[in-house]
Amino acid sequence: MACASNPQSVFNVFVYGSLLHDDVVRALLKRVPPSSPAILRNFHRFSIKGCVYPAILPVENKKVNGKVLSGITIRELDILDKFEDVEYERRTVDVSQTVLDSSNTLMVETYIWADQSDPNLYGEWDFEEWERLHKQSFLKMTMEFLEELEKPDQSSST
Repeated sequence: MACASNPQSVFNVFVYGSLLHDDVVRALLKRVPPSSPAILRNFHRFSIKGCVYPAILPVENKKVNGKVLSGITIRELDILDKFEDVEYERRTVDVSQTVLDSSNTLMVETYIWADQSDPNLYGEWDFEEWERLHKQSFLKMTMEFLEELEKPDQSSST
């Protein structure tokens, strides 16, 4: 088995939907990592018909406001990968961070909608509306997801 010459042990992850809320992050990772505001350029945050969470896809001259979670461990990244499921692909992108009147670019991981021609994507997803209408039920679903994830594997017993 080949070893990477410089294995990365911590990651920065750009979040733009339900993970903007500390309660959801805390439920998943059992902590709230340091974060800072960031902008992902040339992407658009869509609503998805029948879903309360958003999707992002590349769209020229658009931007997505979100934040970067810093110091995410490999184990935490694995939890996020499972949480985002097969509907999303994790990719490395550049975001602009605006901290104290200075702007710098950072390479981060983010989750991009896998189906680029999905007919269910529309409009613009609204975080405040999600927070008002769906946060509580989403938090409950997140807790149930984590309980399921932490159960010992029972597929071998019949």
